[in-house]
Amino acid sequence: RRKETDEGGVVEKFGVPPASIPDLLALIGDDADGIPGIPRWGAKSSAAMLARYGSLDKIPDDETAWEVPVRGAATLAAQLRDNREAAVLYRTLATLRRDVPLAESIKDLEWKGADRAALTTLCTMIGDNGFVERMQHWR
Repeated sequence: RRKETDEGGVVEKFGVPPASIPDLLALIGDDADGIPGIPRWGAKSSAAMLARYGSLDKIPDDETAWEVPVRGAATLAAQLRDNREAAVLYRTLATLRRDVPLAESIKDLEWKGADRAALTTLCTMIGDNGFVERMQHWR
C-alpha cells in the first residue's frame, strides 16, 4: 500500500508504541507469520497490558498485581504463566532483525524486472505460457 505510519499512527491503530509490536504479536499471534499467540489473549487486553507494562517480560504473573483492569484477568494470567516461554519465543520470531550485515544495498535489492529467458523456461516447464505474455516489466 506504500503507506508510512509514524509512532502516533502505530499507537492509534494498535494501542501500543512500535517497540511493543513484537510483544503484542507474541500475545495475540500473527497468522501471516505463523505465530499462534497465547490462548485467550486478544488485541484489547494485550494492548492494555502492554500500554501499561511495555513488554510481556514486565507483566506480573499474578493478576492481583496488575494495575490494569482486564476482563478475565485470572484466566489470562494463568495462560501467560503457562505459556511465558512460548511467548518469549514468539516475540523473537516477530522481531525484525537489524543486526545482520548485508552485502547488498537497498538499490541492489530493488526489483529490476523479470529475466525473459528464465521466466519463459520456467513457464514452459509448468505449462503456463500465458504468464509470460502478462509480464510487463523486463530487465
